[in-house]
Amino acid sequence: MSQETVSHETDSADAVLQRRVAAQLERDGFGALQTFDRLPGGHSGLTYRVRTDAADLVVKAVPPGQRAVGRHDMLRQATVMRALAVTAVPVPDIVSVDETEPAWYAMSFVAGESLEPVLDDPAVEPGLAAARMRRAAAVLPELHAVDSRVVPDAGPTLTPADELARWTRTLGAVPPELVAGSDHLVRLLTARVPDPVPATLVHGDYRLGNLITDGTEPIALIDWEIWSVGDPRVELGWFLVFADGDNFPGVGRSVPGLPSADELVGLYTGAGTDLPELEWFDALGRLKMAAIMGHNLRRHREGRHHDPDQEKLPATISRLVETGTALLS
Repeated sequence: MSQETVSHETDSADAVLQRRVAAQLERDGFGALQTFDRLPGGHSGLTYRVRTDAADLVVKAVPPGQRAVGRHDMLRQATVMRALAVTAVPVPDIVSVDETEPAWYAMSFVAGESLEPVLDDPAVEPGLAAARMRRAAAVLPELHAVDSRVVPDAGPTLTPADELARWTRTLGAVPPELVAGSDHLVRLLTARVPDPVPATLVHGDYRLGNLITDGTEPIALIDWEIWSVGDPRVELGWFLVFADGDNFPGVGRSVPGLPSADELVGLYTGAGTDLPELEWFDALGRLKMAAIMGHNLRRHREGRHHDPDQEKLPATISRLVETGTALLS
């Protein structure tokens, strides 16, 4: 299939979705659609900035040709955000849902910044980055304190062993030469899987890049593609990966003054939460990131998603595997 054909089909899909969104939002009382602009990204769903007569909104939709399962399940994302709207967890307001496939939902546009200090551009001033990271660590227990039963059809509870199996499968789809040494890290993780602690809601990608802030204050946790009910240490281990720019040579930056992993854990556990064997989850977070980056690099080299920046990833993948292995050795 030619690039022109792909582009035409995508444009047609956008046009069809735009008509559906315009009709639904007008029925919901938002007036006429003024703008409908696709935002960058879209691997886990298509995202659009939308303006109507009455409001600025964000629409997320299932990509054309994808089944509405897993990270493409827009209705599941809308369900958890609606359930959390009455809790202390900051989430955008879900204002409209269309269950007709390909499904989509609209949420309030939240003005603020959602930048990963060690990865994203523009760079965040170091003092502001440190303050935001401390607030994120203190807010995370609010999510984990929510009774998961408030979310309908939350799905099965994932144990640490389930999480390891999940990301080992992702790793298995990556050519071994792109993730050298990861097989040894998997063996180390498999040899000492921790017993579960009481399960909580888990966002799955909790980090500053998915937390819109106003100054230092978190005002909206976004991108709920892989939320689940599971072990809260999985969440914290993932968050810690982004606390050190040295984890990302070639693609990231060191930010002076960021809080240490120990300080962030202390902020999380301030209420007396017990987190045994946290180094295992720190290592799992590094394996998870190496698997994701290896997958993205493979897609680029196979021509499935052209992005020359992916060629910067090998040094980071190696660092993640090496440091994850060191944590368990």
